[in-house]
Amino acid sequence: MNDIRRTILWVIFGFSMVMLWDQWQVHNGNKATFFPSSKPAATASVPAAASSSVPTGAASAVPQATAVPGAAAPATGAVPTGPVTLPHERITVTTDLLRLTFDTEGGALVRSEFLKQLADDKSSTFVLLDQSNTRVYMAQTGLVGGDFPNHKTVMSVSGERELKDGANELVVKFESPDKNGVKLVKTYTLKRGAYDVAVKHEVVNTGTAPVSPQLYLQLVRDGNKLPGESSFYSTFTGPAVYTEAKKFHKVEFSDIEKGKAEIDKESTNGYIAMVQHYFASAWILPDGIKRELFVRKVDSNLYAVGMIAAVEAIAPGATKAVDAKFFAGPQQEKLLEQIAPGLDLVKDYGWLTILAKPLYWLMDKLHGFIGNWGWSIMALVLIIKIAFYWLQAKGYESMAKMKAINPKVMAMRERYKDSPQQMQQEMMKIYREEKVNPMGGCLPIAVQIPVFIALYWVLLSSVEMRGAPWIGWIHDLSAPDPYFLLPILMTMTTLLQTALNPAPPDPMQAKLMWFMPLAFSVMFFFFPSGLVLYWITNNILSIAQQWIINTRMGVPPQFNLPKFK
Repeated sequence: MNDIRRTILWVIFGFSMVMLWDQWQVHNGNKATFFPSSKPAATASVPAAASSSVPTGAASAVPQATAVPGAAAPATGAVPTGPVTLPHERITVTTDLLRLTFDTEGGALVRSEFLKQLADDKSSTFVLLDQSNTRVYMAQTGLVGGDFPNHKTVMSVSGERELKDGANELVVKFESPDKNGVKLVKTYTLKRGAYDVAVKHEVVNTGTAPVSPQLYLQLVRDGNKLPGESSFYSTFTGPAVYTEAKKFHKVEFSDIEKGKAEIDKESTNGYIAMVQHYFASAWILPDGIKRELFVRKVDSNLYAVGMIAAVEAIAPGATKAVDAKFFAGPQQEKLLEQIAPGLDLVKDYGWLTILAKPLYWLMDKLHGFIGNWGWSIMALVLIIKIAFYWLQAKGYESMAKMKAINPKVMAMRERYKDSPQQMQQEMMKIYREEKVNPMGGCLPIAVQIPVFIALYWVLLSSVEMRGAPWIGWIHDLSAPDPYFLLPILMTMTTLLQTALNPAPPDPMQAKLMWFMPLAFSVMFFFFPSGLVLYWITNNILSIAQQWIINTRMGVPPQFNLPKFK
């Protein structure tokens, strides 16, 4: 039975190493060594007339996304003083936090640049939404329910292009021409210090009969991997839907592709979003407005998530307005909580959100006092270790007892090495006589695992780590250590911790105890510095605690070095 277990462990370990190497090849831009994909990588080009996999219902009436405009150029010259009809072009507006680019075709938002967030290479500011040859990610709105103005309708534009000193808001207005007796006016209001934008949609009936159009709001983006996305830790990229009924629900691009996406079809609250590591965008309607929610595949590599709200019947000459809110920005938890209920859930903590949120709250409070995210991480780990001290002490006491009887166990194994069954019986007898539970060291540690996994997700998901320095050579806690000093230190502390543990009686298990930490440590050379710092701190505190408990119990700490003969 022991041989079968060992074989299974080695098969799992070997397969893990194969998969790790395979993903490393892909991460470096090479073809996969063992599991090459037969499907060519999709590009971000957007054919204008795609119509595949569009769901039934009102969502199917939403026009397809347009192709990347070849001749679009930013507007220059004097700021217009009133509505003027312009050719199809792009205009840029700037606040203290945002630089947004709109297309006069539909008044769509086609680029968002965050002036207080640097790009990954630190050479420029970070761009989230974009419509270029390498990226398609847009926010669009329009009317359906008839041949009415939509995101393909060229509109006139008016308003300021830059937030002036002393001003608290900037207003940009897009007005469509009359189309079948309906005119659509979009008003974007950008505020100082805010990543969310108020968007008012005014529907004007210029005809002679009542009309009942529907307003759609959607986010469209390609399904390409993000530049520099790590193969060693994964974060979610794709659409998400939130309603009070089903709460937050992520939708994989592959599920949309296969028609297996499951979301609330209708709701009177919530939002739709596009989520990626550290950043998100979302369309939000006020509670009480009935809306139809949808996700769909627009083209071979283009996906949309959106909602459609009915506009009350509009009499001739009358106007009805629908207020909405658009957000594009970093996933700063306190900021998201203020914008809309449930919007903070775009910050992906995985399945341990219930533990992760209070851990983030505590780390944020520590940062408010300390002022450095690196030292805040270390302080948080220290507090957690103190909270679990007595529980972990039980585990270390059990391991100390195991270490004390280890010579007796090894001698017994040598005597009965040719009789496995009798060896097991004698081993259990020793455990009973010495009152040692061989599993006693595992349970206290297992109880703490969910907390440290939750802390892992807090550090991985917190945009506050992005560009945050610690000391010396660590200028960005979200990036790997450029000199690999932290991963090397982490490996050394892991091996030291392994050496302090009692060696398993089984020689194969003893060897595996040394191979696994080494294999595990390899991944940390590519992990963000903040995660490695957290692990080092945890290791050092665990070693100190184990050393103190062993000494107190009269079991001198000793190093059980591997024997690979």
